[in-house]
Amino acid sequence: AAEGAAGRAVALSVEALALWQGPAASGITAEVRGHPLLAALDREHLAAVKESADLALGADAADLVLPALRSAAAANPLDEPLLSRLVLALTAAGHRSEALEVYEGARIRLTDGLGISPGAELLAAQAVAAGRKPREAAPPAGGPAPDGPSGRTGYTAPSPAQLPPDLPVFTGRRTEMAEVLARLPGAGQDTSTVLISAIGGMAGIGKTTLAVHWAHQVADRFPDGQLYVNLRGFDPTGPAMTPGEAVRGFLDALGVPPRHIPNGLDAQAALYRSLLAGRRVLVLLDNAAGTDQIRPLLPGSPGCLTIVTSRNQMHGLLAAYGAHALSLRPLDVDEAREFLARRLGDGRVSDAPGAVAEIAERCAGLPLALACVAARVALSPDVPLSVVADELRETRESLEGFAGGEVSTDVGAVFSWSCRAISPAAARLFRVLGLQAGPDISATAAASLVGLPLRETWPLLTELTQVQLIGEHAPGQYVLHDLLRAYSRELALAQDSQDGRRAALHRLLDHYAHAAHAADLLLAPHLDPISPAPPRPGATLETFSSAERALDWLTAEYPALLLAVDVAVRNGFDTHACQLAWALEAFFDRRGHWHDWATVQRAALGAALRTGLPAMEARALRALARVEGRLGRHDETRTHLERALRLFTGLGDDIGRGNTHRSLGWTAEQLGDLRGALRHNQQALELLRSRKDRPAWASVLASVAWYHALLGEYDLAFSHCRTALPVLREYGDRYGEAAAWHSIGYIHQQVGRHTRALGGYGNALELYQELGVPYMEAQTLTDLGDVHSALGDSEAARAAWREALSLLNGLEHPDAGKVSARLAPGGEAHRG
Repeated sequence: AAEGAAGRAVALSVEALALWQGPAASGITAEVRGHPLLAALDREHLAAVKESADLALGADAADLVLPALRSAAAANPLDEPLLSRLVLALTAAGHRSEALEVYEGARIRLTDGLGISPGAELLAAQAVAAGRKPREAAPPAGGPAPDGPSGRTGYTAPSPAQLPPDLPVFTGRRTEMAEVLARLPGAGQDTSTVLISAIGGMAGIGKTTLAVHWAHQVADRFPDGQLYVNLRGFDPTGPAMTPGEAVRGFLDALGVPPRHIPNGLDAQAALYRSLLAGRRVLVLLDNAAGTDQIRPLLPGSPGCLTIVTSRNQMHGLLAAYGAHALSLRPLDVDEAREFLARRLGDGRVSDAPGAVAEIAERCAGLPLALACVAARVALSPDVPLSVVADELRETRESLEGFAGGEVSTDVGAVFSWSCRAISPAAARLFRVLGLQAGPDISATAAASLVGLPLRETWPLLTELTQVQLIGEHAPGQYVLHDLLRAYSRELALAQDSQDGRRAALHRLLDHYAHAAHAADLLLAPHLDPISPAPPRPGATLETFSSAERALDWLTAEYPALLLAVDVAVRNGFDTHACQLAWALEAFFDRRGHWHDWATVQRAALGAALRTGLPAMEARALRALARVEGRLGRHDETRTHLERALRLFTGLGDDIGRGNTHRSLGWTAEQLGDLRGALRHNQQALELLRSRKDRPAWASVLASVAWYHALLGEYDLAFSHCRTALPVLREYGDRYGEAAAWHSIGYIHQQVGRHTRALGGYGNALELYQELGVPYMEAQTLTDLGDVHSALGDSEAARAAWREALSLLNGLEHPDAGKVSARLAPGGEAHRG
């Protein structure tokens, strides 16, 4: 009976849809069609189509609703919930090929037209059409995408697989493996506790290797993913990774768009734990400095396993979280023999038991040192192991301060012996790699350090990889174990002159500064140029074919770039520190990394002051003022900007003056002084017009239009927007284009053309989302909510306001209170 009722419901709904004759008031002028009552009829029809599709899918009658779905999808080609239902209905009706074509067409339109990827609902429908099981977290076809744990919509947590490769020749550690495996419940069993295991021991003892091997052994028990991070807890050349950096990396791996990642550590950790709630995820925290560093990274719900490696004993972790501790010891002679046999063959090892014992002694039983020996010996198959033992006995180098007592001497001997197996050029590269800021480095950055062309650096990197002095964890990305990096740094200090070491750092910072500047020119062509000095000979430069490629590079190198600013400051490269910080401004702003931005700009201001150059101080003050404004510190912002303006005026720098006036205008707006905001932007416009800087002039013209609009001067504002838009498009300034569209939306909203306002705001929102500018995205969503409310669509209004509030809360921005007021009972009265 229930099936019959469902079938009748489908039939009636399809019959009703057949009465629809097309868009309301079709053939009438656009002004009439834009009336709220007529627009509401179109929305009501679209909702009816979706409801009918849900009924048909539930009643196994998808073929009945296909005509209405196809017609509605043709009229609404970017409506993802509608397209998701069409894909599912086509699949259910046996038209799988057409379903996949519909998805692909939608994906291309979203990607090429709006610069965004398909959402979770459409991806889930495509998975069904392709014969795959959709992710459990994907929303059902019968309803909208559910709010995530943080209240954000539009992304589904994927199942990350970040574990480094397991070692194919892993051997030994049977007792330790049995101990850690016994900690886990059997496959298929549940656990009511959060499992944490801490693996400790000295450098080179094999903590990471064991942890990674264990993680791979049990990965199938954690089907929701495996997360990994090297926390750089004992980095010899720079600070450990901050908890904020680590948790942001995990949020990215869990599918959180950058614009949705909060900047406060507590908020980041809360979002991270929320995403792991109810999921079975393995988290490997490698090379931790201490409990405080890893506390925000610990999952909060049962079902997850956290593995921590550290040289420290982690008493705080054991006491506060009941972690299981495992302290690794050096390998004994039998284990060392097995270790070498797996790499060199049983025959070769069995023939020289005395040599194997001496090698194990010289390597102090450390797997890292034994691996270096094995790699070297494997390249010389005719050399007896007794000769290897003799050479190790004769070559002792210091590694004082990184391992202890006689161990440091013997490990140094092993590393020096490995260095003897490589060419002088590769040995020089190994030494300068120890000067870098972190454990990871790209091939282009390595080429800059050593001062050779990339084509000559590749073979040297391969040479170092073959003897396991470095590892290649991704194509073109290399890593040094911190013990080896400490040793390479010792060699550099002992064998290379201070001038040579400084020249290597200079080339590396040139590489980062010029690449960041090239990327910045594509992201923000309207900003005044930085003009870094010509790079030193030997620095390898990056080039980018598009803003997207530039953004990819900045995202991939972001941790290294932050460390590079610190290296520049600590080594007296103050100009590099400033220029790197300024080149990252657009990236910081668009990704919402405001607290990182503030930290870097404060360091840059200190560096600028040390140069004693007014131009550097002025630029640094303005850069710091911009981020202080984003954080709502408007009094500090104004003080810094007024000082910067005086300096730029004294220097006769019209572009600097113009951009500072623009920042002062934004600050005046935030303080409620709209006339002052307009006046500052008009001054900026004149200064930039006189310098014939068309990209900057068009960007400021869009700002002038905005302030005219805020002051009710709508015709003038609209005229300025129409003048600015073509120039902004010509120079690829999508940020400025978004601002102009936002102003157009606002103008239409204020004069009552609400449907047109939706178009203007919609264009702005698409661009801001594509660019990753969370504050402006939130502002535009708030305005869209206001327009939907004016059109009588309370549901759409509240959805937009909720998304805006989520973004503002993530940014810890005071505007969140204004949006909360809109969402409160009777809150629509707070609009405006």
